[in-house]
Amino acid sequence: MAYHVAPLQRLVEQFERLPGIGSKTAQRLAYFVLNMSEERAKEFSDAILQAHKTIRRCEICCNFSDKEKCPICRNEARDHSIICVVETPRDAIAIEGTGEYKGTYHVLHGVISPLSGIGPDQLCIKELLSRLNNGEVTEVIMATNPTVEGEATAMYISRLLKPLGIKITRLAYGIPVGGDLEYADDVTLARALEGRSEL
Repeated sequence: MAYHVAPLQRLVEQFERLPGIGSKTAQRLAYFVLNMSEERAKEFSDAILQAHKTIRRCEICCNFSDKEKCPICRNEARDHSIICVVETPRDAIAIEGTGEYKGTYHVLHGVISPLSGIGPDQLCIKELLSRLNNGEVTEVIMATNPTVEGEATAMYISRLLKPLGIKITRLAYGIPVGGDLEYADDVTLARALEGRSEL
């Protein structure tokens, strides 16, 4: 910034803390907020505080909820014998958006990443294990991202679950619709071959 107005600079710095927001975008957002009416600015800040106060983790799946149990865990029509394990609440929303999945979820809230100082104890793995004690669950789908950390987390959890005799599956990853084989990397091609299905 050409000159610093302390409250404005503080606002920019707060926006810069958000994931994916660089300094230019942070400045744009700060100026946008400044141009709001006082009433709109209050609504905006109230929405943040209200969400912070009322949203918690579902006591079953650890997804965000405004009640003890999220709508999916409360829904008797869902197939509670299948759990899809995801890294973040956004991943669960993405899978829900397909309209194809009728089971339940479990949100880890991250992945194992020793370089970032994140170990298994910082994730919601204990909560997942406690869900498997009643014998109702027959399949756990590992839907972590196809990154080094995502793969390591999926393998770690799979090793914990193997002795329980529960079917463990992994999302098939492969060539996106409209993609060209020549541009796909080796890992994507290998996943596509592994995840092939009968026509």
